[in-house]
Amino acid sequence: MPRASSKVLFREAQRLMPGGVNSPVRAFRSVGGKPIFIARAKGSRIRDVEGRTYIDYVSSWGPMIVGHAHPRVVKAVQKAAAKGTSYGAPTVAENRLAAMVKEAFPSMEKVRMVNSGTEAVMSAIRLARAATGRSDIIKFEGCYHGHSDQMLVKAGSGALTLGIPDSPGVPADLARHTLNLPYNNPDAVEKTLRRRRGKIAAVIVEPVAANAGVIPPAPGFLEGLRELTAEYGALLIFDEVITGFRVAYGGAQERFGVRPDLTCLGKIIGGGLPVGAYGGRGDLMEQMAPEGPVYQAGTLSGNPLAMAAGIATLEILGQPGTYRKLEKKGAYMSAGVAENLKRAGVRAVQNRVGSISCLFFTRSLVTDFKSAIKANTRRFADYFARMLRGGIYLAPSQFEAAFISLAHSKADLDRTLAVQRRVLKKI
Repeated sequence: MPRASSKVLFREAQRLMPGGVNSPVRAFRSVGGKPIFIARAKGSRIRDVEGRTYIDYVSSWGPMIVGHAHPRVVKAVQKAAAKGTSYGAPTVAENRLAAMVKEAFPSMEKVRMVNSGTEAVMSAIRLARAATGRSDIIKFEGCYHGHSDQMLVKAGSGALTLGIPDSPGVPADLARHTLNLPYNNPDAVEKTLRRRRGKIAAVIVEPVAANAGVIPPAPGFLEGLRELTAEYGALLIFDEVITGFRVAYGGAQERFGVRPDLTCLGKIIGGGLPVGAYGGRGDLMEQMAPEGPVYQAGTLSGNPLAMAAGIATLEILGQPGTYRKLEKKGAYMSAGVAENLKRAGVRAVQNRVGSISCLFFTRSLVTDFKSAIKANTRRFADYFARMLRGGIYLAPSQFEAAFISLAHSKADLDRTLAVQRRVLKKI
């Protein structure tokens, strides 16, 4: 029986699902062409249904930091599954993973497991509003905090890719409580906090903006947010769904030395399975039900398979030298890309923090949302298609990150750079 092609499978998917996908950016709308259907993955490679193999830098959008199908993670999931896939009751694994998260993130004195980053952010925002008695939230243009109504206002990630940073279905009365400010601009934050004194419940930020490409925090930006929120009685929330256990074992707050009141996690702590978490100061988290009056629940929260995968992943990441290895790989790739751009005479901007990076086809520095969207998306689409044909799988959007994992070898990086050298001469 012949194998189905990605083209045939996508036509079938379009009859079954909106746009043929279960998450918008997978549809390849911003880069043209049709999505490839993945059959399996191992280490740094993915294979499509037609048998073609690619070096993968999407990494399931970040969580596969130890590589696909790592034997230790697979064994942990298999062992957990043999005992039952869900109980709806407490387990030892929940305690263990929560303790590991708490140890890595000292700001998270208590932790609540949920099922996604969206759910973690939604719950943290609810808690911030309840704890402060205030309604308004400050977020930053291009930062993506999941698809809950209150966060789909000038969002990044898939919303930015599709050119719909605001979504129909979000009540105007709710959206007006979310204030958007430019990233890396503490003066705008101070002015807003002063003008709306006593009304801002929280400032939520991706400490490294990684959903409008990759945009590092400017020196003093995160420190400024910490000082300003403390001064005006608002809470500081770090959305570390991408940066948590990625840019350092203790996330961006370890790397940059800034301690928020609440933190949202996801991606890596599930080892590739659906999971999220939020946590923070004990006095805040004690307001969550059943200890306090702020309600949040989830049938699959703390799912034993996700807990097992997360524990195994964090055990691997906790080994000495892990993040030095990731930093070294990121730096090696970054230097190679810079050399390739120079040789080809291509003007582009490369932003990197640790093992995450983004190549913007623009002449100006990318420091915020407005500078990110100046990038030439048509040129990126051409670049993406040529890299894909060369066996390199990048995110199908100018405004997403590329992720390097522990499984990426020097040979993988060298092959990627060799393909890129050929591609840059043609675009």
